Amino acid sequence: MNKAIIGRKVGMTQIFAEDGKLIPVTVVEAGPCPVVQVKTVANDGYAALKLGFIEVSEKALTKPELGQFKKAGVKPHKVLKEIRVANAESFEVGAELKADVFAAGDKVDVSGVTKGHGFTGVIKRWNQHRLKMTHGTGPVHREPGSMGPISSPSRVFKNKHLAGQYGVENVTIQNLEVVRVDLNRNAILIKGAIPGPKGSIVTISDSVKSK
Repeated sequence: MNKAIIGRKVGMTQIFAEDGKLIPVTVVEAGPCPVVQVKTVANDGYAALKLGFIEVSEKALTKPELGQFKKAGVKPHKVLKEIRVANAESFEVGAELKADVFAAGDKVDVSGVTKGHGFTGVIKRWNQHRLKMTHGTGPVHREPGSMGPISSPSRVFKNKHLAGQYGVENVTIQNLEVVRVDLNRNAILIKGAIPGPKGSIVTISDSVKSK
């Protein structure tokens, strides 16, 4: 990727295009993100930037975390994330990335942690059907169903869809369109939905599969 930024999901709203069409958008507070460290192919074997996001007091960080910001001469930030970019050598430590790294019409990939739903059954977690509501299939109608034959293989295969933790997964949605960039408010409006609940941290990067 050539450009990326860390942001915070504000929520969803809708705007009207010039032709009058209604566009559902997700508002992301993107940056400012100071560059805390620049990694190069010569020194580290790959090119990347370490970015900070959301200023906090020194008391909120551990000594190892605080040491990275003091070495870079940057104020402490709550989020510290490494993002691989091809042109990392063109940045300097202390430089700031703002929302204007992207423009309206850009195609982006958005990565985030999905909303957690706790321990759920197979119907909610995997979209399975319930059993028939007739005699002989009860008393539980929302169970996963057959686990397989007893004689062989006499075990449950791995990756079988069963009940368990639903959500809290790293998910990337690709090829989303940037509708508008508001530099004064550090806001990027992205068409459609993105992963995570309101207030969650997301990463916006240029799309790897855009045409």
